[in-house]
Amino acid sequence: MKPVFVAAPGPLPSPRRSVRALMVEVLLALTPSVLAMTWLFGPAVLIQVGWCALVAWLVECACLRWRGLPMRPAAVDGSAVLAGVLFALCLPPTAPWWIAVFGLVFAIGLAKHLFGGLGHNLFNPAMAGYAAALISFPAVLAVWPPTGETAPGWQQAWYAWLGWVDNVDAFAQATPLDAARALARQGLSLGEITQHVHWHAASSEGWQAMAFATAAGGAWLAARRVIPWQTPIAVLTGMVLIGGALHGWDADTYASPMTHLTSGGALLAAAFIATDPVTGCTTPRGRWCFGLGVGALTVLIRQFGLYPDGVAFAVLIMNAAAPWIDLHTRPRMLGESP
Repeated sequence: MKPVFVAAPGPLPSPRRSVRALMVEVLLALTPSVLAMTWLFGPAVLIQVGWCALVAWLVECACLRWRGLPMRPAAVDGSAVLAGVLFALCLPPTAPWWIAVFGLVFAIGLAKHLFGGLGHNLFNPAMAGYAAALISFPAVLAVWPPTGETAPGWQQAWYAWLGWVDNVDAFAQATPLDAARALARQGLSLGEITQHVHWHAASSEGWQAMAFATAAGGAWLAARRVIPWQTPIAVLTGMVLIGGALHGWDADTYASPMTHLTSGGALLAAAFIATDPVTGCTTPRGRWCFGLGVGALTVLIRQFGLYPDGVAFAVLIMNAAAPWIDLHTRPRMLGESP
């Protein structure tokens, strides 16, 4: 009689956090960003965040049903809601409701489920959806509301979300990056731009407050070891190196590194998007290469590209390069020849 051998799995350690717990922690870390953006732009931010989270979850459920997959655990793991919140923080708060539907169908349906769902997607869903919306409707996504005391209240916010705003010019305020680009095209130097009334109207101080709130959330995630510290540091380093080199070459034309860091979605990308474990790099050296690429490309696209903020395109380009980077930066296995 032949002996019977029972095969058993190795004693692998259980994961420190479930996917759902991980997503909840990231959503909690985004709370300072949401609050700072609400303080700057008013309650329209809360409407946009809630709507995008709901649409993302509904699209996730529809894709699971269409693919014949069970609703649990994918529909309740929080990944779709997180993608919706990140997408909402990139949109103008007064963007109409159908922008979220268009962008999140692209993000969840194509960028995520077309590749096989969570853990199989090559591109960050939120950035893929935002890039698709930005390319398709650039004029709509350029309309930002006024800030501070002149920010739209609840009634105006609902009207804008429903698309009932007749006077679009009432919401046509530029972001600091948009204002800087428009004034530069008029032949103004960087020093003249920072003193211009349109630059101050864009509330660059408010955007800096949002950047610091986002940095606080990212630091909390890094301290709890939810995200690897190498990637955000590398993103900021890449922006400082390229931005500093350009600014040192011609300070009257190219913005300073601090302007790049505190404007647009730079810190949001560094802390919450480039650190995505699925679409980023997993090796220690790969994270440095990935982050440096995101930071450098963001600055280059901002300065020489067609769009004022190049974060989404920089992330997507590096997402495509991440598998190749991981392949060439993986640690040498024991016994493997150098």
